[in-house]
Amino acid sequence: METRRLHLLVELSRLGSMRAVAEATGTTTSTVSQQLAVLAREMGTALIEPHGRKVRLTPAGRRLAEHAVTILGAVEAAHLDLAPGAEPNGTLRIAGFASAIRAHLLPLAAELATSHPRLHLLIREHEPAEALELLAADETDLALTYDYNLAPATLDPAVRATALWTAPWGLGVPDHASEATADAGTTAEVFARFATHDWIVNSRNTADDAAIRTLASMAGFTPRITHRADNLDLVQGMITAGLGVSLLPADIATVPGVRLVPLTAPEVVLRAHAVARHGRLNWPPLALLIELLSERSGRAG
Repeated sequence: METRRLHLLVELSRLGSMRAVAEATGTTTSTVSQQLAVLAREMGTALIEPHGRKVRLTPAGRRLAEHAVTILGAVEAAHLDLAPGAEPNGTLRIAGFASAIRAHLLPLAAELATSHPRLHLLIREHEPAEALELLAADETDLALTYDYNLAPATLDPAVRATALWTAPWGLGVPDHASEATADAGTTAEVFARFATHDWIVNSRNTADDAAIRTLASMAGFTPRITHRADNLDLVQGMITAGLGVSLLPADIATVPGVRLVPLTAPEVVLRAHAVARHGRLNWPPLALLIELLSERSGRAG
């Protein structure tokens, strides 16, 4: 059994069409079809079946795709394990959200330039959903992502997340709003006071959207989400302009016109993660950076 055919099956499971697999792997639809047919003969069972004008995996095909993820990860790990303990070198591609890059990755980049001059970091700013897509497409080696304790992310079994730092969040509201000066209460009570306001969420990720909807549901209403922005300075500007309310980190300085209302019982906590493919976890550059990020997160905590 050639691992190349298993890779095509995994890509079909992920992308949903042979044309998309062909484009992603730089081959032709005919080649993809032929290779999957050979794989089906090797396994002695049908792996795909017609579905309208397209195809889909059979139950056996889905099961083999699950095994293939583990098999391909093991093969990749074996290649990387040929030089255990090797000096980290080469290019390490990282996709992560802005505050993680600014506060945690850039200080490490400066240190690594001195301690490991043969290691080159290639950094791209992306929100978690975008970073995970790049990871699945093998266009990055490490994804720095986040979710919230009340809206945990669901990850592909082909990757592993290492917990990094956590940060409490509050509700950013206009400081002239009468609800902003009310006595503190539970998170549900705070949300209920702003049930009639518009809500601002991230334009490039769904984590805070999911958290807001979860908390609003606890408070007995459906939030009216109207504005979207991924820049926290812009979000604060929107709040100041009276365009709505939004989740904000509790450890940032608010601008004039914005009040941060604490959220407790339950707390709203952002959780940062370093996510990588199973087959690359022992690759020296990646293992080193995850270790350094974990150590830095521990010192920050």
